[in-house]
Amino acid sequence: MFNYIKYIEIDANIRFGKPILKGTRIAVDDVNNWLANCMSIHEIISDFPELNKNQIIACLQFNFNNNLKDLI
Repeated sequence: MFNYIKYIEIDANIRFGKPILKGTRIAVDDVNNWLANCMSIHEIISDFPELNKNQIIACLQFNFNNNLKDLI
């Protein structure tokens, strides 16, 4: 099972406490918005070479898990 906690953190001093990818100032919401606007994982990594595929998948899983909690 993929563990998104390995890639995501919340720090009140970075991006107003939004969930971010560890070691970056890139918010999980930013990545999910790029994907929602039809950017591919390859395009995101091309634009942000400090990111990798696992970090992007972690953003999707984080978003899914948080939205699932709202539905239940």
